[in-house]
Amino acid sequence: MAGGSFLLADGLVNDGDAKSGVFYWKVRRGDRSRAPAPTNSFNVRFMPTYRAPLADIRFVLEDLLDVGQLATLPGYADATPDVLVAVIEEAAKLCEDVLAPLNQPGDAEGCHYEQGAVRTPRGFRDAYSAFIQGGWPAMVATPDFGGQGLPKISHVVLDELLCASNLSFSMYPLLGHGAVGALERWGDDELKRRFLPRLVDGSWAGTMCLTEPHAGTDLGMIRTRAVPAGDGAYLVTGTKIFISAGEHDLTDNIIHLVLARLPDAPPGTKGISLFLVPKRLPTDEGTAGSPNGVTCGSIEHKMGIRANATCVMNFENARGWLVSEPHKGMRAMFTMMNGARLGVGMQGLGLAEVSYQNAVAYTRERLQGRSARGPAMPNAEADPIIVHPDVRRMLMTMKAHVEGMRALTYWVGTLIDVEERHPDAGRREEAADLVALMTPVIKAFCTDLGFEMANLALQCFGGHGYIREYGMEQFVRDARIAQIYEGTNGVQAMDLLGRKVPEGDGRLVRRFVAIVERDLAAAAELPTLVPIVERVRDAVERLERVTGTTLARAAKNPDEIGAVAAEYLRLFGLVAVGWMWTRMAQIGESKAGSAGVAASKRSTAEFFVTKLLPETQSLAARIDAGAAPVMALDATAF
Repeated sequence: MAGGSFLLADGLVNDGDAKSGVFYWKVRRGDRSRAPAPTNSFNVRFMPTYRAPLADIRFVLEDLLDVGQLATLPGYADATPDVLVAVIEEAAKLCEDVLAPLNQPGDAEGCHYEQGAVRTPRGFRDAYSAFIQGGWPAMVATPDFGGQGLPKISHVVLDELLCASNLSFSMYPLLGHGAVGALERWGDDELKRRFLPRLVDGSWAGTMCLTEPHAGTDLGMIRTRAVPAGDGAYLVTGTKIFISAGEHDLTDNIIHLVLARLPDAPPGTKGISLFLVPKRLPTDEGTAGSPNGVTCGSIEHKMGIRANATCVMNFENARGWLVSEPHKGMRAMFTMMNGARLGVGMQGLGLAEVSYQNAVAYTRERLQGRSARGPAMPNAEADPIIVHPDVRRMLMTMKAHVEGMRALTYWVGTLIDVEERHPDAGRREEAADLVALMTPVIKAFCTDLGFEMANLALQCFGGHGYIREYGMEQFVRDARIAQIYEGTNGVQAMDLLGRKVPEGDGRLVRRFVAIVERDLAAAAELPTLVPIVERVRDAVERLERVTGTTLARAAKNPDEIGAVAAEYLRLFGLVAVGWMWTRMAQIGESKAGSAGVAASKRSTAEFFVTKLLPETQSLAARIDAGAAPVMALDATAF
């Protein structure tokens, strides 16, 4: 986008100076044209931009995680670091050059609904065509149905790039990717043959249809019904709401995975089955044929992600096919849901990254006041605001959280590959435990931080951050939904503390803590890292202590879990990122004197453990307070 010019939806044109980093608006109205020149006083309009953080991505994959080890797993022999980096670099070009320029115009235009049809914003169809022509939907799918069979970590990285460049667009292929994963694991051979090739290549899209007007988190209340059609199919009837990408014009068919009840279903979640229901019935040749009984009743008018259609979907005797076994739909759907939860966590990371990038660019350009140490730019009328300590505080907070989140999420991405491919059953089991433990943490912790970091970036812009043209307020709006969908962050916290932590008598947590303690011991062998190690070790001990005391209290009072779960999850996330920063500092220390990404890791780790990790102390105090302060007030007193 830098250095280029493109017509926006409302007639605004972006002219960019790639060297100076200054971006400004030119307004075209009829034969009048006025283009305010960039000046140091910043009487200009700043355009948000995005550049994939390739150097840091390579650092995490190669130096921190040694992703080359994945090539030793069965089926991944060709997935060398050079191959993965080459793939990621190509993805970066698509995101920077095609998707990011559509982000603001797509938000301004939104989706259009008319008589059951949805039209995506201008440019989205061409962008989606470029996306599928590049083979991106197929990158990690099984080669048996046209996939490229790359490691799952490569898709984790792709998710970050897509979400950072254009969150609304990213959600269209995200749902198809989830449908592929669910069908690969739970679909029978016939369903795979008929639907997977089109889903894998992206020519057909996917959704998951769970929520109903009266049933959100409590899916046991759903009323959508499925009755046998007599020929192996079922007729599905009901209404689903909040269906992301439920209807659009990017593909000629959309495959809905729908939760519904069979006539003999027991009550609650034990009576839920999963059905594949296409928008159009496939022909014998595998093309989209006649319409099924699936219609979009309306689309929502939302705070953010406006370029993604959030739909009310009506199913009226729509033909569908059972996925997995009768009454076992939740088990199958959780394959898709857990993958989507990790994907939503990447939304938090992506938006935090792009917000941080633009905050840095703006604070380097915006001239206001003088440095407390004396003029940094004596020949200018003021200094750039990046010299001011409070601005540095915000930038360092964003940098530390963004890079820490990236390390943590990518680590979990590699664990997914180990869980699926490692020849040693014990290693697969360990990886599965850690993925299960970290899934609610990634979803909730990273989306909380995504919203917080977008708000910090807006604050760096001052009043300009509140103005639509500068783009920061869109990042804030877009980030907010990630804390809600795919299970609210409160639900994620209760899943962590109420289910994952006690599982196997604490087996999952013990495995995590053992890895952390091993790495802390290794880092402590470098005397310069001892202060960092000690702070992280204190936080780990704090986590272990409150875990034991909270579970003991919960055995006597069931309200204890819900009352402190949110604080517990945040404490867990901070400890996990603190561990990652210890490892990154160790690598940075071993490359002392070198240039590039590694050179900044030691200083950023010091900032994290001294300025951000101490939050674990207040979190522990709040957890220790238990349920009593939360539940003491009678409900009638609110």
